[in-house]
Amino acid sequence: MKIEVLFSPVQADELFFTKKTTVVIDVLRASTTIITALTNGAKEVVPVGTVEFAVKVSGGMFGGQTLLGGERNTKKIEGFALGNSPSEYKKEIISGKTIVFYSTNGSRAIVKAKYSGKLFMCAFNNLKALAIHLVKLNEDVIILCSGNNNLLSLEDSVCAGKLISELMKDNQEIILSDSSKGAFALFKNFGKDIRKMLGETEHGQLLINNGFKDDLTLCAELNSTEVIPYSTGNVLKVLR
Repeated sequence: MKIEVLFSPVQADELFFTKKTTVVIDVLRASTTIITALTNGAKEVVPVGTVEFAVKVSGGMFGGQTLLGGERNTKKIEGFALGNSPSEYKKEIISGKTIVFYSTNGSRAIVKAKYSGKLFMCAFNNLKALAIHLVKLNEDVIILCSGNNNLLSLEDSVCAGKLISELMKDNQEIILSDSSKGAFALFKNFGKDIRKMLGETEHGQLLINNGFKDDLTLCAELNSTEVIPYSTGNVLKVLR
């Protein structure tokens, strides 16, 4: 079982992911929000690469049971029902609904990896459950960090390192690429206090300055759910 980490979606083209097992991470905040939405009863999440396509896809495609969710540069998009704050995705609002979702980094990374044979979403919230599932699969894994505007983001890299740490607990035959070793080293150095780490990242600081400080606490919750978003037909559903 070999683990490879891509620190940004620009490191590979779409065809690179063909038939691979891929884990997409966007801790702040798309992964956490999508996991929260599915945990709270959303029927599915449809990630899209542009705002325009989000509006087009949502237009009656799902029989009126659709909500537009997401953000551009941390702020809720005009005309969307929901932003990209996990706290917005409450059961009474989203249960049974399809969420068409766009975000500056996360949804575009998911779309980039759309040709994967298997595609899962990871955040600190569901990390242990996903690690257990990946060990059972026993396949090579590409961990795709959404990054921050095509650059490395510390929070995604540390989460990737934490996932590697969990995988190594249950599988002694894991092969780590150089990038995986780098992510693991970042986790060892910065992962002792996840909430503190998130608050010190560039994107964390941006969220705090834009009024989303409480989101960092939600994104720092470790193993708070066993829900694993799984892509089927370019739609994210709960892995059963």
